[in-house]
Amino acid sequence: MKVNIDNIQYHVEVSGEGFPFLLLHGFTGDSSTWTPFLKYWDKHSQVIIPDIVGHGKTDSPDNLDDYKIETAAKHLKLLLEHLGIQKVDLLGYSMGGRLALTFAILYPERVRKLILESASPGLNKEVQRQERRMKDAELAKFITDQGINDFVDYWENISLFSPNKNLPLSIQNKIRHQRLSNSAKGLANSLCGMGTGSQPSWWERLNDLHCEVLLLTGIKDEKFCSIAKEMQKCLKNVNWIVFYQSGHTIHVEEEEKFGTIVSDFVSLNQE
Repeated sequence: MKVNIDNIQYHVEVSGEGFPFLLLHGFTGDSSTWTPFLKYWDKHSQVIIPDIVGHGKTDSPDNLDDYKIETAAKHLKLLLEHLGIQKVDLLGYSMGGRLALTFAILYPERVRKLILESASPGLNKEVQRQERRMKDAELAKFITDQGINDFVDYWENISLFSPNKNLPLSIQNKIRHQRLSNSAKGLANSLCGMGTGSQPSWWERLNDLHCEVLLLTGIKDEKFCSIAKEMQKCLKNVNWIVFYQSGHTIHVEEEEKFGTIVSDFVSLNQE
């Protein structure tokens, strides 16, 4: 369905019955990221899957302010209000994980359980954020100048996704086809507006979270394992699970195990 929020048309998929479960995809993804998991989750949850601004079938506006992570979090709140939902379980992967964490920090009363897959609270130091903004701006210019095909060629060959080269070719092609379905403008603006360097650092706010938190990382993704280790020290009510056959994209590399672990976590003690 389409939902108009602040004059942006958001594409949203809703499936199943039970306690609401909001799912947020990563950069270059869309709602189809989570389609394989409906068989695990919509038996016990009402699954809500939006295309984040600039992705999939959601609009790609020109104004970078529409891509700010705080704005995107506010739009999620407005989406839930439109659907008549007060509180959710919340799962986010990578960029979607940063957005999920932002939402949980800004609207803690709205989140029962939080699952962060390969995600971070941002960068601690302003100099790091400035360097990252410059790199993201360069990559955004590359997308705008060279087009979506050349960008996807580049993106699927960065070291973060090297474990994906071991996936069956049919899965690799499916992921590539989905990435190519995005708009160049939407991805470029997402990098500039919602990139890691553009968002606030939430490290100092992690201790404010009182909801149950599940951190998921892949052993081959050393950077995000290190981040999760530090996050675990700051969170009050947290469990951290490492997947020993995965890198950054756990939900793709170990689909069944990922689906089962998430299902067990959200279905326990549902209200």
